Amino acid sequence: MEKKKCLECDKNVLGRIDKKFCSDYCRNTYNNKLNRSSNNLIRNTNNRLRKNYTVLTELNKSGKTKITRSKMINKNFDFNFFTSIYKTKAGKVYFYVYDQGYLPLEGEYYLLVKRE
Repeated sequence: MEKKKCLECDKNVLGRIDKKFCSDYCRNTYNNKLNRSSNNLIRNTNNRLRKNYTVLTELNKSGKTKITRSKMINKNFDFNFFTSIYKTKAGKVYFYVYDQGYLPLEGEYYLLVKRE
């Protein structure tokens, strides 16, 4: 009878016949290596969204305020990352990061809003 080897560390696997790993540590390590590239993309995107959300929350204490683009950029806000877009009947387009949104106004200005 052939002994099964752990897919991660190559040690003998004891237990059930369909068992592939010798320990939870090896199973987690193997799967983390397998999913590393897609996890990095998701992790980086979530980090960027979290940063944008923090910037909007810091700049919009009252729930509705007007601010310049340069102030947002100075806080490292990235206009490429948002979670949703809302278009009004009047044609205005709001960009949201979860419940914090911004509306581009004329010139350098943005209206920051919080969705209730």
